[in-house]
Formats: sequence, structure tokens, C-alpha cells
Amino acid sequence: MKNNKQILIGKLFLLCCTFVNNNLNMRFFISCFGLMMMAVSAMAQVNASRGASYDAVRKMPSPLAGIPFRNIGPTIMSGRVTDVEVNPKNTREFYVAYASGGVWHTTNNGQSFDPIFDQEAVHTIGDMAMNWETRTLWVGTGEVNSSRSSYAGNGIYRSNNNGKTWTYLGLEESHHIGRIVLHPSNPNIAWVAVLGHLYTCNPERGIYKTNDNGKTWQQTLFVNDSTGCVDLVIDPSNPDVLYAAAWTRTRKAWQFNGNGEQSGIYKSTDGGNRFQLISDSSSGFPHNKGVGRIGLAVCAAQPNVLYALLDNQNNQAKKIGEEKKLNAKDLAQMSQSDFLLLPKEKVTDYLKSNGYPKKYTYDSLIKAVKNNVFTVADIAEWKLADADANLYNTPVIGAELYRSNDAGKTWQKTHEKILEGVYFTYGYYFGTVSVSPVNANKVFIAGYPLLGSDDGGKTFRSLDGDNCHPDYHRVWVDAFDDKHLITGNDGGINISYDGGAHWIKANNPAVGQFYAVQVDNDKPYNVYGGLQDNGTWTASSTTKENTAWHQDGSYPYKALGGGDGMQVQVDSRDNTTTYIGYQFGNYFKVNKQTGDMTSIDVVHDIGKKPYRFNWQTPILLSKHHEDIFYLGSNRVHRSLHQGANMEAVSEDLTAHDKKGNIPFGTLTSLSESPLQFGLLYTGSDDGLIHCSNNVGTTWNNISAGLPPQLWVSRVLASMHQKARVYATLNGYRNDDFTAYVYCSDDYGAHWKRLGTNLPLEPVNVIREDPKDERILYVGTDNGLYVSFDGGAHFMAWTGSLPRVAIHDMVIQARENELVLGTHGRSIYIAKLDLIQAYNKWKVSALVLFDIKEVLYNKNLGRLGAVYERPDSMDVAMDYFVKEGGAYTFRVLNDKGLELNRLEHRALDGFNTAHYNLTVASDKSKLFKPALKVAEDGQYYLVPGKYTIEVSGEIGGVVAKNELVVKEKEKK
Repeated sequence: MKNNKQILIGKLFLLCCTFVNNNLNMRFFISCFGLMMMAVSAMAQVNASRGASYDAVRKMPSPLAGIPFRNIGPTIMSGRVTDVEVNPKNTREFYVAYASGGVWHTTNNGQSFDPIFDQEAVHTIGDMAMNWETRTLWVGTGEVNSSRSSYAGNGIYRSNNNGKTWTYLGLEESHHIGRIVLHPSNPNIAWVAVLGHLYTCNPERGIYKTNDNGKTWQQTLFVNDSTGCVDLVIDPSNPDVLYAAAWTRTRKAWQFNGNGEQSGIYKSTDGGNRFQLISDSSSGFPHNKGVGRIGLAVCAAQPNVLYALLDNQNNQAKKIGEEKKLNAKDLAQMSQSDFLLLPKEKVTDYLKSNGYPKKYTYDSLIKAVKNNVFTVADIAEWKLADADANLYNTPVIGAELYRSNDAGKTWQKTHEKILEGVYFTYGYYFGTVSVSPVNANKVFIAGYPLLGSDDGGKTFRSLDGDNCHPDYHRVWVDAFDDKHLITGNDGGINISYDGGAHWIKANNPAVGQFYAVQVDNDKPYNVYGGLQDNGTWTASSTTKENTAWHQDGSYPYKALGGGDGMQVQVDSRDNTTTYIGYQFGNYFKVNKQTGDMTSIDVVHDIGKKPYRFNWQTPILLSKHHEDIFYLGSNRVHRSLHQGANMEAVSEDLTAHDKKGNIPFGTLTSLSESPLQFGLLYTGSDDGLIHCSNNVGTTWNNISAGLPPQLWVSRVLASMHQKARVYATLNGYRNDDFTAYVYCSDDYGAHWKRLGTNLPLEPVNVIREDPKDERILYVGTDNGLYVSFDGGAHFMAWTGSLPRVAIHDMVIQARENELVLGTHGRSIYIAKLDLIQAYNKWKVSALVLFDIKEVLYNKNLGRLGAVYERPDSMDVAMDYFVKEGGAYTFRVLNDKGLELNRLEHRALDGFNTAHYNLTVASDKSKLFKPALKVAEDGQYYLVPGKYTIEVSGEIGGVVAKNELVVKEKEKK
């Protein structure tokens, strides 16, 4: 399948061939030949698939694979669920798919889960389908919620062994898959609803069918290159009958359009080979430009009964005689004379309810408008510039439920009243409806709240529980007991056995979607982070996830703020003063101990150009003087007093040449040189980087030499060289998956491309190693990479990491630890000691690193109660081998006599073997006095100095290091 870029390049190639054939002039021939080669090269780049790019990385040995990470959670807030597949004969078993957290499996009703999709090319899931008879699981990658953090999938996978191995089935250009439907009796037949690219138009969208178990696919429904299929259901009594929901939606970084006249419902009566529109204007279903996303459900007991949940983006009709409150959109259209006639109480109520600064009163506004200080439109624009408020304040109809009792021939809206607060403006984020398999009148709407109806949608009640998160995406209904529900929302999985009256939370997987992470200098240090739709949280870096907190009621992570959690800064002078916020520039100074919170106000005056704030507005606390706080809108704002009295210290530092319904032309990154106070850098979402060397007094555009109009995901001033600065640019919002990493050694005057061997994965963040300037860390939409030569080459650092998006990372210098904020698998931490040792030992055949001193424990091997495990100790022995294979560890006493040995299988590069301090039973008499056997039947080392010797299976290469078992000091 080809995308638009391939088609254009192909036309260019053919044009070149035509020119060559029709022109005999040799110079012209050479020119055309060069153009042809460029075209061929461009085609090769386009055809280089993301999956193939990842496979190349996966097959490339990495010496870092043996260096582990530890996951410190959190789990309690979970992450966005996109699908649930439940075993109908054993409902304790089910699979859960997450928007960016992979696929998980439980066999104990959600008490525990196992990840089964961690090392495939992408980690974002749109839908699953399970053939429970053959135990075959199909996974469609790429969620369909069209969010700011909805990643592109790469097609379909299938597993016959519960995720141990996967077979890739193609559909790479699908990017976002809405639904997979399996034939109920023929395992070779399946259908897929493909939504298509999120940010660009492409023809590979619609409905696809396979007749050979996924080996080949036929596109059986295509509407146009901006209309894909978001849902698909099958008649359970007749597999030849299918219903598909087509959705017209286009997204740019600055504009989202989630509706169009091509959105509609299609039906097939020949097994999905052909589809016909059944939601035209004569059907009773809306058919106009306001038709948005559609979700479908069919009742198994009455398959002629269908439900369609519509995101209706048409405006609400005004009710006759309704006394409507004044709103900003009406105000924007109001004349000066009409405004001056408004009642005082109406204007006062408008100002108060919309958060205008207190200096603006009815009297001051009337005076200013009369004197032409500013216009009525200026008053409205002050509020309309609030992107967060505009998510909610809208006159659109939103969610509507329609029902057909005649297999889709005709449709009727089920309810008279508008379903307020179910979708708001962002129906693209929701869109599924479920119906009881045994009762056609019991229907469930997944929206911001969860709604249930027992009368076919005429009336609804909220089913939200006090431990349920809003923003629902899936509702599963038990066919044998329709009071048994499993729901998936932005906060994970909830289970009910009484129809939604009470809920169990099943949130054991660490699938938090972090945007940003930060650390402090406490001992032990704390980790902070902002999460998608789950606020801002903090916990100790030593946190170990377990369920023991249920006993004392105190979860290790503590919430600091709500909304969509964003960036965090911490004052290192007290490790308590914290700066947190939520979307579109809403930030606060928080005392972590007392909970006191102060708003950081960056507000423009009426009549002045409004500031534009990115969804993830950047903030920065100067490490040179931690009273100085920076915040970036489209300008840089600074406070000299911990967020108080913010003032703009720059002009607009963006190109701002795109206008739409999403804030754009905003700053995305701020950085200050650790080596020079006031040497500042900014990056914007429209491709500009600026520098100031005088605390923001003047700014220089240093974007020349960088690819234009790409999202600057990070700009980073070096901690090693004052003139050095790094930049990463992200083309994902153009469906460009190239890894763009750049460095300048002259304050941005000239840029050098780094990481040209990185796979096709957009880059989110770059960090320098604090000890070795040659070492760089890069986080992409699919993993972590490390360079040991200043960025010329990178290698994957997988360790225990899944293929998850890394949005942010920070290094705690004192502890020499790297903290990863993943968007889908919470927080990981790794020690950097071995990474920093690589450049020194990379040519060595075998190296055994220093072994941490061990405190003697006289209770090793003690059984305690008969049902308890014996006391034990684990000693980690880190070593490096040039070639992997079998290696033998020998424990020697001070005379060189062997006390024990163990075998370990090593990978190329860094490895860790573990030793439990045991002594071979026949060696116990080498000690004076002889060792006594412990209760577990083992012998253990006593205090002393020992040698650990390691050798490879080939022989000839040996490494040694000391192991000290130290006696505890007596008090």
C-alpha cells in the first residue's frame, strides 16, 4: 500500500523518465538523471517502514541490554484503557489494552496482570479480538481517540500462545485501528475498521477483510482519504451482515476537525465484501457536516436492534423564552451599542463566572468601551483565548443516541433532552456504546461520565462510582449476567457485579502516562511527575509497588494537583517549594508539606494580544537563583519572587503563521545554561529556537540550519560546554517519524545533525550524562537510546524497558540515577555507573566491576515459622564481556581455595550475576572453626575478605574482584 508521498514521488520519477526519453541533450540528460536518483532515494526513504527500522534495531546487539531498570510505579491512577476482551466461559480471565501501555492479561479477575506485548514495534493499542475457541488473540495497534498523545500504530498482530510470540499481519499504513471483528465459525476470516493517519490524509483507511488468516487483505470500503472507519459490528445471528461507522476527521497541530458530511453508517449483507450507506437523509439519522464520530452496538438477543452513539457537532437550538447567560462567543458578535445596553448584573455575572481580573468591573468596562480604549470584541477575546475553557464552553449538541429496530433501515433518537456534559466539545475522545446481549433496552454510553439506561435510551442515570475515573472508552457486559460490567476509562479498569451500583478498581499494572518528571535533593530523593488526565504526583525514589498499602490506607504516591498534570520544578533549597500545573499554562506554587497553593498568574490586559499557551506549557526554575521562575507562552515570562509578579521579558518567539482552533505558535521548551546565569534558550511548536545571553533582555533567532516548521520537543543547554546547546525536533504531527537530533557548539550559530542511525521514531527528549560529556541519552516515542561518542552513533538501552514512549527524563546527580517518565508505563529508574564505564571497558574481553560491601547477617538460612521462606541475601556482581556465552563464577578464600561456584549465561556487553553467599557443603571445613549448617541446610560465608573470579567457557580470560563480608559494628 502506498501513501500520498509515495504517489507523488512515483509521479516525479515517471516525469524524469519522460524528460530523459524526449530530450537527447546530454547535459539535460545528466540533470534529469540526477533528479531521477534523488527521486529513487526519496522513494527508498519513504518505503523504509517503521517496523523494518525497529527490527533492524532489535536485531542489532546492544551491550546495554543487561543493565536493568526498576519500575517504581505508580499504579493507582493507571492509564487510558482502549479495549477489554473477556473470556465468556470464565470471566475471571480477560485482556486489557491501553492507549500507550500495551496489552495485559489476567486470570484472577484483575488481581494481577501480566504484560504480553512489550517488545513489539509499537506500544499503542486500538482494539483487540479474541477467538476463545482457538485461543488466538488479534491486536490492532494505534488508538482511535485522536488525542494529543495518540500514537500511530503499525498494523495488526496475532498470537496463538498468549503473547509469547507474535505474527505481524500487515496494514502498516493503518496507523489507527478502531475495531477487529472475527468470523464466528471461520478462523480464516476477519474484518478490520481502519481509521487511518491522524495528521495527514491517506487512502489506506476504511474496512479491510482477510480470507486467509491475515496473509492478505482487501479494502472493501473506502470513502475518501480523510474518512476512515472507527467502529464495526457483526450480526451475531448472521455473519454476512456487518455495520461500519465511517468518520471524517482531520487533525493538524493547530486545527482539529472531527466531523463532516462523509461521516455515516454503512451496511454489508455479503460478508463485508461490499458496503452501502444506510444513514442518508431519509433514514432518520443525521446526515450533514456536523456528524462526528459514531459508535455502534447490536443486541445479540435481538439482532435487528442497533444503537448508534453520535458526536453531533451541530449547534444546539436556542429554547424559546430561555434567559441565556452572556458568553464570550455571543459577546464577540455584539455591537458597541448593544453592549452598552446590557444590564449591570448580567455583565457583572459574566466577569465573575469567567475569571476576569478584579480590576475589570461593569463601570470600568462601560467607560473603556465608550472611550474606545478597547472594543467589545477585545473583551470577548480575553476569554476566548482561554483554550482550556473552550474545551468545555460550547453550544454544540454533543452526544446523542439513536436506535434502529429494523436492522438499520430507519433510526430514531432515543431521548428528548440533550445529554449535557457527556462529550462537551471533544466527542472525538469518546464514542463507544454497549448493549446487554440479552436485553435490548439495557444500553450503556461511555463518555465523560458512564451512563446507563433500562428503557432503550429514553432516560439515563449516571453509573459512576466513588472510586471510578471519568472519561470512559469501553463497557463490557456479561452475556450470562448483565449486571456484571467491566469498564475501561482514563483511570484504568473498574468491575461491577450489581449493574454499576458499586465498583472494584483493578489497577495493578504500572501504566501511568507521564508528560514530565522531576527530582529533588532530599535523602532519599523524591520523584515528581505530571500525568495525562491524572494530575501531578510525588513519591520517594525508593518506592516499591505492592498492595500492602491497602492495610494502612496510605499509598506511597501523594497527589499534588489535578487536571492533566504537566511540568514540575522543585526548589532544591528546601525540597518542599514545588511548582506544578495543568494544561494550557495553569501553574501554581505549592508547599508540599502544608498543601498551601498560590496561583501563578500570566494574564494579558483586555485590548492587548492574548498569550498563547501550549497544552504542555514549559516552566523553569533557575538553578543559579531559585527565586527566579520562568514560564513560556508565546513569550517568556519571568518572576523574581517565586512566581509572583510575572512579567514578559521577550516578544513573540514563535512564527505564528497558522491559525486554527488549537493554540499554536507556542513555546514548548525552556532551558538555562548551568554554566552561565541568564543564558536562556527557547523552542517553539512551529520550529523556532531563540537564545538570550542577557537574562531575556534581547533574543536571537538561532533556527537557521534546522529543518523548518517542526515541533521543537526539547532545547537543552549543555552542562559541560558553555557554548554548546542541543535540540530535538519532532515531526510526528506531520506523520514524519524521522529522529531529528542536533547540536551546536557556538550558541546555535551552526548546527550539526546527530543520531543519524536512530530508527524512525520521533524524539521527545535529550539529556547529557553529568560525568561524561560524550554520553547522551535520547527518549523517543518507542524507547531509550544512548550515545557514547557525542551523538555520532546511538544504541538501544532496553534493559527491562518495554517499547513505550519516553516523554521526559531527568538525572539525579548525587545518586547517579536516570529517571524515565514514560507515557504508558509509569516511571523507571536505572543506575548510570555501568553506562559511564562503557567507554573505558568496551574493548575489554572481560571485566568484573567492584562488588558492593556486604553486612554480615547471622540469620541467613533461618527458617522461622515452617511456612515462611528462609532469610536470604543477594549480592549483585556486575561484569562486562565482549562476547556473550557461559561464564563461571568462583568464590575463593584468602588462600585461593574454591568455596563455591555458579554458572551464568551472559549477553554481549554488561551483565549482572547474583550470588546468595552460600558455601558448598564439602567446603565448610575450610573455615576455622568449620561452618555450621543453617536451618535451610545451606552453609553461608562469615565475615571476611573473599575473591570472586569469573572466566568464560572458551578459557584463557579471567577477571577478579574482592567481596567483603563485614561484621556489623557493635553499638
